[in-house]
Amino acid sequence: MKLITWNTQWCRGVDHKVDPARIVKHAKAIADFDVLCLQEIANNFPDPRLPGSRGENQFAALARLLPGYQPVPGVAVDVPAEEGGRRHFGNMIFSRYPVGQVFRHLLPYPVDPGVNGMPRIALEAVVSAPFGSVRVITTHLEYYGVKKRTAQVEALRAIYAEGSGLARFGTIVDRDGGPFHTRLRPAATIMTGDFNLEPNDPLHARMAEPFADGAPPLADAWEVAHPGEPHPSTFKIYEKEKPGEPEQHCDFIFVSADLVPRVSTVRVDQKTQASDHQPVVLELG
Repeated sequence: MKLITWNTQWCRGVDHKVDPARIVKHAKAIADFDVLCLQEIANNFPDPRLPGSRGENQFAALARLLPGYQPVPGVAVDVPAEEGGRRHFGNMIFSRYPVGQVFRHLLPYPVDPGVNGMPRIALEAVVSAPFGSVRVITTHLEYYGVKKRTAQVEALRAIYAEGSGLARFGTIVDRDGGPFHTRLRPAATIMTGDFNLEPNDPLHARMAEPFADGAPPLADAWEVAHPGEPHPSTFKIYEKEKPGEPEQHCDFIFVSADLVPRVSTVRVDQKTQASDHQPVVLELG
């Protein structure tokens, strides 16, 4: 199974051109991916709300550009547009494997006076990979506020642990095909996206800490594949808010303990300038 995660900056490149087709073309060029996890996908946010955008529905455009993949949208920001209609901003998962149950977990948004921010989501799709079903969860944590980001990390841990508990201890109660139909979650989990924190941040270590309920811990896939090697930069290589701003290393892939032996390759494409972030590729054997 090959997975790509990429914060696309509403499909806007370093050249300031918004082009969903370029995102798809480059993703296909770097890997014959089975699952594509994207963050910062927009609909109806024309410039100047999102620079360079024509207000295109990127959720729909990307789905058209990826026939053969099942699209799973996850909207975090859903607000009215002044001229009518709605504006949307969030994440998206595409899978060439069958998709089972889907969850859209709205993450905490605690009050933090004077600190900018926006609603965030963890989008989860149960994917039938060749080795078995796996939970694929993609997210994009708060950029500006540590308080919100900390609460969101705790929520991600709770989301993972809840599903792990259902995988370990859940029972089939209802089989009638209705909304109460029992659908157990798989134990295998990939949690990925833009965490907006550095590898030495205590919140990164928190993601991999043990769970009180016995859920198997998560592991950073880069550290599994490249023990002792520093994380490569994934942000602010080519596009910086301030001159001389340091590069950042904030796009991660965490895997559950049962997937650790399957991690064969983790790599970062540091050459593309189709977004302000760099795509990260995971291969599982």
